[in-house]
Parts: sequence; structure tokens; C-alpha cells
Amino acid sequence: MWIALGIVGFLLLVFVILYNSLVSRKNQVENAFASIDVYLKKRADQIPALVSAVKGYMKHESEVLTKITELRNQAKSNSLGTDDRVDVENGITDSMSRIMIAAEAYPDLKANENFLMLQRSINEIEEQLAASRRAFNASVNDYNNGVETIPMNMVAGMMGYKRMHSFVIPSESRAQYESNPENDL
Repeated sequence: MWIALGIVGFLLLVFVILYNSLVSRKNQVENAFASIDVYLKKRADQIPALVSAVKGYMKHESEVLTKITELRNQAKSNSLGTDDRVDVENGITDSMSRIMIAAEAYPDLKANENFLMLQRSINEIEEQLAASRRAFNASVNDYNNGVETIPMNMVAGMMGYKRMHSFVIPSESRAQYESNPENDL
């Protein structure tokens, strides 16, 4: 009987350790996301100014301007979960890079002092976001490793924990960036 109690106690101890490890990893992901949320809000605040600055010049790119405005409104919604928010923010990154690339075709816009200041501000925010994304992605990777490896995956299944999405450069933006490495965004 003592052996059975010892085995049960050991299994309970292992379960508690695995449970606490998963909770810690989930909290690290939430903390990392909260730290980049500040930069995401700063960027979202720049979008109306960007749209306003380029609207008069980019009549042919109105679809991109409409899309980025819609994505900004979705990002400001408090109803999105972390994974959905990551997807929306990736869409914003893609749309902003398309606007900056399209701006290259408009010499008057590129010479506009307000646009240049706005572009510098957005570039600074994007650099800060890139650093924060690296920390977030490292936390997500650690969490996902825990959720998928044995024996933690059994505990994760009981807790309802699932894989989380990383912040990635959308494939369209990656293709544009690779074809134009001097691109600031």
C-alpha cells in the first residue's frame, strides 16, 4: 500500500511540476505580448496620419488604404484573442509595407516633409516592434515546445492549451522585402 501511495504521490508531483511549467510559459507569452502591445498601439495611432498623408497622391492604391484602415479598426477591437490579433497585426505590417513601396512611385510624396517625418516615425516604431516581436516569438516557441512535447502535451491537453501563432512577416511582405532589401519597412 505504501508503494502505491508513493507512486501516486510521485505522479501527482510530476503533474504539478508540468502544470506549473505550462502556466509559467503561458504567462511569459502574455507578458511578451503585453510589452509589444504598446508599440502596436503607437503604430495604430500613426495609420490615420499615414493614410491622410498619402491619400491625395495614391488614388490608384485606394484599396490598400481602405484595407489598412479596416485592419486598424479590427486591431483596436478588444474582442480579438492573441492569435487573431497577431494575424491582424501581420496584415497591418503587410499593408504598411505596400504603402511605403507604392510611395516610391510618387516623387512629390517622397519629397513631402510631413510624409518624410511620418516615415521616420513609423520606421522607429517598426524597429522597436521588431525587437519586441523577437522576444514574443521566443516565448511562443518555448510555450509551443511545452504544449507539444511528451509528457507536457498530456497536461496541456487537459488544460486546453493549444499552439500559439508567432509574429511573422507575411509572405507578400517577405517577397517584397527580399526583392527590395533597401526598403525601410
